[in-house]
Amino acid sequence: MFPGGGQPNMQQLLQQAQKMQQDLQRAQEELANTEVDGQAGGGLVKATVTGSGELRALRIDPKAVDPEDTETLADLIVAAVHAANENAQALQQQKLGPLAQGLGGGSGIPGLPF
Repeated sequence: MFPGGGQPNMQQLLQQAQKMQQDLQRAQEELANTEVDGQAGGGLVKATVTGSGELRALRIDPKAVDPEDTETLADLIVAAVHAANENAQALQQQKLGPLAQGLGGGSGIPGLPF
């Protein structure tokens, strides 16, 4: 596994770990600044979240607003936010998944959803 069959070079291991930590931090910052959308009701309600899952915007088409049926509007809002969060999780997996695998699997890294 190690070149020459000897012990790993600790300095090299520390440098690799530091680089992976920097790559992970950079990817997390990129996620926090990337926006993804989700929609419901054929686009009547659209939600925008960051790649880290923070709700940034909610757009509601006036056609979705029925004062006699606020329950349906609420359902559409929940569905749009849910769709946006699913898209954010897919983006997280895309950006952070390879880094987590390089650190020995994602399940042992606090704060990562995979």
